[in-house]
Amino acid sequence: MDYIRKFDIELEKEHYYAGETLNGQIVVENIENIRVRGIKVFLRGKAHVEWKIMRSGERRTVKEDQYFIEDKQSVWGKEHNDHDDKSNPILHRGDHKFPFSFTLPESALPCSFESKIGTIRYYLRVTIDIPYYSPPQGLKYFTIIGPHIDCMDERYLTALTAEDKLTTCCFCCNKGPVVLKATLDRSGYCCGENIKLKAEVQNGSGNKVWLMVRLIQYVEYFINKGVLGLSKEIHHRVWEYKSDLVPAHHTTKFDDINTKLQVPVMPPTLIDVCKVIQIYYILRVSLGRDKAGEDLEIDFPMTIATVPFRIPNAPMPELKYEHGVDTAEGGMYISPEFQLGQVYDGTESGDETVLYRPVYACVPHEKITVTNVPNCHEVCQHRDREQSEESESNGDAIKMSEIPKNSKIGTACHKTDPCSSTAKV
Repeated sequence: MDYIRKFDIELEKEHYYAGETLNGQIVVENIENIRVRGIKVFLRGKAHVEWKIMRSGERRTVKEDQYFIEDKQSVWGKEHNDHDDKSNPILHRGDHKFPFSFTLPESALPCSFESKIGTIRYYLRVTIDIPYYSPPQGLKYFTIIGPHIDCMDERYLTALTAEDKLTTCCFCCNKGPVVLKATLDRSGYCCGENIKLKAEVQNGSGNKVWLMVRLIQYVEYFINKGVLGLSKEIHHRVWEYKSDLVPAHHTTKFDDINTKLQVPVMPPTLIDVCKVIQIYYILRVSLGRDKAGEDLEIDFPMTIATVPFRIPNAPMPELKYEHGVDTAEGGMYISPEFQLGQVYDGTESGDETVLYRPVYACVPHEKITVTNVPNCHEVCQHRDREQSEESESNGDAIKMSEIPKNSKIGTACHKTDPCSSTAKV
């Protein structure tokens, strides 16, 4: 509308935790008097997943939503619709500010998250109800930092130790075993912290070997409606580290490898908080060998927390809030609706205006470039898992894939990686 010159939603800050109070104001500048029924603010938190499938030769879109917050508030005018337009109050021309306040739920809220297949978004929607006109609407997105996961929780402080062994032979002559031992000091880490990993390689073979460490992110999406149930899994190699060579018939200890391994800024672990999106992480320790691939492999479960490790009775470390890295879901994708189009002015400009990107909690840190192996940014695997139920007349019944909650990876794990080998503990 031409007579509304400014319409904006302002918040005290851009990120919040569960249980906090969200304070803000609506800013309106109008150059004419307007008869307005009311101005309302809607608060919503919502997870959404969507992708396409082939069924009976047709390409269909499947999707599902989950709501975490639904609230509204009237900040000016009438509480309820009244068709008597003459009784509607007049918003006089000028600058106006309408404050509002919401208390976020104390329950566990999943983190804000953006990916091509699924999103978790929190936003405010404001409508100005003007008789006989389409109501002007404004949207304001903000970030939720969650769920509450503390690195000091006892279950994350237990050290995990695992070992894998391979005996190589040629013409029935034993060349000697190759042994990989690894210890993860704790399994919970906040973004920006270094990973407390130690490893030992006993190379009894006649070939050189090297230590490989990978941080892998798994994201699972679920749709479960009636007889139709689908799941989709994607995992990314966030980074990969390769050590110097370990000579034949030689033992090397990697006691200071933690100085080279850092948790980048990315979404925290999300298990049993959101029914349509789950996120978990694996630290994979393996040996590389020429012409033999990677025969020895150990997987440790890693929990990405929102509250950092600290010395007991010490004050809480200062936290920063940054965008996720572009090698993990949550940081690699920006929705087109948040990218502001620009007019070409004849000059080369690499800058783009992004209206919204979620941020994640991290400790202050100097960023370490862990990746020293090419092609680490590629998607490791993109897999759809679909299992048939009892066939129905149309033959389209699908059910959800079951995901084991107990496994023998390392010494404990929330999830099982279907593509990984079980470590010998």
